[in-house]
Amino acid sequence: MSSEKIVELKKVLKPIHLWAIAVGLVISGEYFGWNYGWGVSGTIGFLIATLVVTVMYITFIFSFTELTTSIPQAGGPFAYSHRAFGWLGGLIAGYATLVEFLITPPAIAFALGSYTHFLYPSISVLQTAFACYVIFIGINLLGIKESATFSLVVTLLAVVELLVYIGIVAPHFSYETFISEPMPFGWAGVFAALPFAIWFYLAIEGVAMVAEEVENPKKTISLGYIYGILTLVVLALAVMIFTGGIAHWRVLANIDYPLPAALGIVLGRDSGLTHLFASLGLFGLIASFHGTIIGYSRQIFALARSGYLPSFLGTVNARYQTPHWALFAGGIVGCVALSLGTTDQVIILAALGAVVMYIISMAALFALRKKEPNLERPFSVPLYPYFPMIALVLCVICLIAIVYYNPDLSLWFFTGLAVLIALFVASGRHKAER
Repeated sequence: MSSEKIVELKKVLKPIHLWAIAVGLVISGEYFGWNYGWGVSGTIGFLIATLVVTVMYITFIFSFTELTTSIPQAGGPFAYSHRAFGWLGGLIAGYATLVEFLITPPAIAFALGSYTHFLYPSISVLQTAFACYVIFIGINLLGIKESATFSLVVTLLAVVELLVYIGIVAPHFSYETFISEPMPFGWAGVFAALPFAIWFYLAIEGVAMVAEEVENPKKTISLGYIYGILTLVVLALAVMIFTGGIAHWRVLANIDYPLPAALGIVLGRDSGLTHLFASLGLFGLIASFHGTIIGYSRQIFALARSGYLPSFLGTVNARYQTPHWALFAGGIVGCVALSLGTTDQVIILAALGAVVMYIISMAALFALRKKEPNLERPFSVPLYPYFPMIALVLCVICLIAIVYYNPDLSLWFFTGLAVLIALFVASGRHKAER
């Protein structure tokens, strides 16, 4: 069997699929997780953090799109950083991306379990969470086009549901409620809230992981990214602001189902509409859970194909042309994380992996502009070098804030990276790449 047959991925995705994957990867962040930011910053403090992070993501995505369209490979950030900085850059980017996409699904699975428990108290959170891994790994095994079509349907339903939610709660918005205890922890709270604001947009860059499976990637990837980020900015700000005017932020700051809880305040917990929304709310969580499984499987596949992980993880199923061993391996890691962590810890760790990857990706953009000035760039970042520089500076600020307020989780993250680098050097792989 030739190596080409082992590593070939089907090119079947169209622009609408990319928009669905981009929004679907992220949209669960509008349903839960972000509200933990209120607990450390208050409403106005978190609004400031969200606006800063929104600027960071807009500038980052426009910059990242240049990399994705120029180097449309399944490894995404790993491929760009490896090309710019060699084995060490690829290793750092690959590790950070893998942490982000392996750790994000357990957080979403926690929320899926919590939403289900809200509806059916007899079903435990972890029962639902583990079942989700089994079901959606199975769906992903069927093929990327089938997976993307499923993602499109649930993403459209999730967007419509958020618009309905906003329509229901907007008439009940109270400005006085929103500004009650606006910044109880001062500017320190704004910095502490940054990882939870990142959760509004985290994983949109996962579109890069399916770049090898896109029809005409150099023309269509940019459309998926740009329309995706615009959709998410509108939804994130609307959901956060209107929900903040329904009840004092302390009421909703530490639960995994803030939107059904807000509707319960407006309509009554036993209202049929409240239960209907909680049921439909599963679509948004499912869209992101499904999308991040696509993301982690392609990242594991790309790292294994390049020799950074065991080679069997870089093979594809002969019938469906999906990276089946990568799907199973990531599922095992996710289930372990479910058993060990809490939702807020998982979110912080995923955000930490994300910002490290964003930083090295922006550095790779600058490096490749100098190193390969003649590289075909179907999409060039606007206002270069200002957009990538703004993204880079804001990402560094976010990294400093996350490490400062979460030293123990940060120690685990960077220790893991150090161990991986040591193992790679000890194996002699770094010499083979010189």
